[in-house]
Amino acid sequence: MNRAFYKGKMVLVTGGTGFVGMHIVEELLKQGADRIRIPIHNRPLIIQDERIETVQADLTKENDCLKVLERVDCVFHAAGSVGSAGITPLHAMSSITMNIVITVMMLQAAWNMGTERFLLFSSSTAYPDAHYPIKEEDMWSGPTYPAYFGYGWMRRYLERLGEFVASKSGVKVAIIRPSAVYGRHDNFDPETSHVVPALIRRAVQRENPFIVWGTGGEVRDFLHVSDLARACLLMIEKYPVCDPVNIGCGRGITIKELVQAILKAAGHKHAEVVFDSSRPSAIPFRVLDTTKAKNALGFESVISLERGLMDTVGWYKRMAVKNEDSRTDSA
Repeated sequence: MNRAFYKGKMVLVTGGTGFVGMHIVEELLKQGADRIRIPIHNRPLIIQDERIETVQADLTKENDCLKVLERVDCVFHAAGSVGSAGITPLHAMSSITMNIVITVMMLQAAWNMGTERFLLFSSSTAYPDAHYPIKEEDMWSGPTYPAYFGYGWMRRYLERLGEFVASKSGVKVAIIRPSAVYGRHDNFDPETSHVVPALIRRAVQRENPFIVWGTGGEVRDFLHVSDLARACLLMIEKYPVCDPVNIGCGRGITIKELVQAILKAAGHKHAEVVFDSSRPSAIPFRVLDTTKAKNALGFESVISLERGLMDTVGWYKRMAVKNEDSRTDSA
């Protein structure tokens, strides 16, 4: 990665107070970026650095989108909502609507303001069902997996919008398709969390029996969020050509293996693991072919699952203790 690329540029990170956006900001600071702007709406900013400026903005409003894009060279559009297995249809629809609205508004504003580069997040949920490491060109070979119908097609649509803006304007659009991401600052809410943070929370709480949705034979491609952030910077710098790139570990692991790794990281040695195949577990197999990422970006994941889980579990334990102390102090 060329550390000089971001020097002197104004970089906007939407969703910079959220899970993925926060790690993009940290990576930008590490790579020498000296002008980072973050729109603030509902969440406070955790990272404190003199190179960061914040702007109060609601990205569903046109004027606010134009305001945050003033003098901006590059946009990492990480703001949005994600779905999870078992959520209600109403929540799923609100997630889809929010992603479409804010992405459309930001793409239009980038077009109007003459922004140079724009990173657009797609998702591996947009791929059809496949029992092999799936390649980028396989996206349109079939429909999305039924459990991802709404969310997956929304991501497909946003890719097409990115292509439209890139074809009609001077904005260079990079499109990234991440696999299942985990790490520090993830969503650990019991109602909406994805599989890794959900399992970590329950393992740290020493649940027993340890009930897991699905058969345990489902295969996933898990990527540490720090690796994803590094890939995002490479995409903006090296490949803003509106040609989607898979970003993942490129190796599959069964949910059963994941559970055992999380229990080990959490020190929950005597858990009785029970798989409940009657509960939703989404697609049986999802692994990304990461050949293009290696060839186009020189990107490969470097954080092993074991190392990433140990780090995430350790962080979650520290946050749990901190939150408990805070509740005790306020009692």
